[in-house]
Amino acid sequence: MGPVRGGRSIAEFFDYQCPYCKRNHPELMKVIESDGSIRLVMKDFPIFGDPSIYAANLVLASAAAGKYAAALEALMNTPARLSRQDVDATLKKVGLDPTELHAAYKKNSRQIDAIIVRNIAQANAFNLQGTPAFVIGLKIYPGYMNEKALKEAVAETRNA
Repeated sequence: MGPVRGGRSIAEFFDYQCPYCKRNHPELMKVIESDGSIRLVMKDFPIFGDPSIYAANLVLASAAAGKYAAALEALMNTPARLSRQDVDATLKKVGLDPTELHAAYKKNSRQIDAIIVRNIAQANAFNLQGTPAFVIGLKIYPGYMNEKALKEAVAETRNA
């Protein structure tokens, strides 16, 4: 039987305050866009304290309005350390109202909290020690991965 063809998934465990996640994000997006058949699963793993949890809550709440990608991209393009005020200001710059997002979070807090709890449980099951961390195929790749390393990891899953 020949190599498996078609799409693959990349799951990234990340934190909005992680400088390596932010540095890695443009390279990851280049790989996703250039390949065209990779499903990207972003796994909020807020390990850098309250602002990380706050950011994850608001970004996940933005999904109900179809604004998840805009919120995620905006926060991934900020300096590493964030305060709640930084999160709010950044989201405002892309046309999102933090007050509305907070209300959406409160309305859907059970589901959003469950997503984060599930992501943390998965990260613990994988014994992840930090962010970023990637699951590509059946392998776990902790730490920063440049574009070349990401492409090689995807190619390896296709040749397995």
